[in-house]
Amino acid sequence: MPRFSFLLRLPVVLLLAHAYVALRLAVAATPAAHWFIPALLLLVYVLILGGFLTRRAAGRPAGDTLAWIGFLSLGLFSWLFVLTVLRDILLLALAAANAISGGGIDPSLMTSAVKATALAVPLASAVAVLLGLVNARRLARVVDVSVTVPGLPPALQGFTIVQISDVHVGPTIKRGYVGAIVDAVNALAPDAIAVTGDIVDGNVASLGEHTRPLARLKARHGVYVVTGNHEYYSGAAQWVTEFRRLGLTVLMNQHQTLTHQGAELVIAGITDFSAQHFDQAQASDPVAALRGAPPQAVKVLLAHQPRSAPAAEAAGFDLQLSGHTHGGQFWPWKFFVPLQQPFVAGLHRQGRLQVYVSRGTGYWGPPMRLGARSEITRIRLVAQPA
Repeated sequence: MPRFSFLLRLPVVLLLAHAYVALRLAVAATPAAHWFIPALLLLVYVLILGGFLTRRAAGRPAGDTLAWIGFLSLGLFSWLFVLTVLRDILLLALAAANAISGGGIDPSLMTSAVKATALAVPLASAVAVLLGLVNARRLARVVDVSVTVPGLPPALQGFTIVQISDVHVGPTIKRGYVGAIVDAVNALAPDAIAVTGDIVDGNVASLGEHTRPLARLKARHGVYVVTGNHEYYSGAAQWVTEFRRLGLTVLMNQHQTLTHQGAELVIAGITDFSAQHFDQAQASDPVAALRGAPPQAVKVLLAHQPRSAPAAEAAGFDLQLSGHTHGGQFWPWKFFVPLQQPFVAGLHRQGRLQVYVSRGTGYWGPPMRLGARSEITRIRLVAQPA
């Protein structure tokens, strides 16, 4: 499995990255700090690996505490690494400018730049972690999005679908956090609720009690759920059973036809784009999800990953609601999302299909968000102006 192959390589990649940061910052430090910086980064490395190794102990106090420490350490190191790379680019630019000018830059200025930037990297990293933590732990904001649907029946004008995605109930996200999201969603009094995957990061036995607030989600036409890749990491079959027990409608390459004031709206859902790697029988299939649906109805697809869009457009959907990307979660990772996904966040178009990508309602891994606020999305369907 690609995921497990990645996890085997992760310790080596992390060790090399930590060594790079330690070397680059230690050489600019005072003699007393030459060994302190590598020792500190070695501790951060151990804490990160410890956090990953205890993720399966989610729900147990000791495991959750280690996960908190490990994920905060990962967030800190992410900033240390990125800012060290940017520092080296800046120093290379200064060295190039000095060479071009024939050594015109005062050597003391170069020395000061090396030492000042070496100090700025950890300070800026610590500030970014604190700001990111505050942003991640506060309640997701409500984002209003109007989607123009050609030929929308007048009865469906203003039909609202509230979308939540990527809650990631796990070591650092628990019942209270989920309950606050549920209360905020219900306060919007939506016509339908869409939960677009990656609800959990652990098994039912450990996290079942923390997903129970989802049973309180209320909408006129129901609550619809699709699986994300993390459900498959956590035991998808057991979670599908649990979600259904909570009263949620799980759509696995299936659809339901809603009748709203005499007009028909199809809400369909597909399994995660990667589901076939876990169970070939659950391969994502937008065509199967739409089979038997009224041909003239407005068709909305719930699909965890944006890269389902080409198949969804070919199948004949009007709108796809997705998540998965977290909008990058914190800078600069949003710039790497396009390496795997066609869209990062917001409303986009794939041919005649419109695709909305949520930035996520929770977070994964480091409890940090910076430059990508979490969201509860209120989608309003509106008719195309004459």
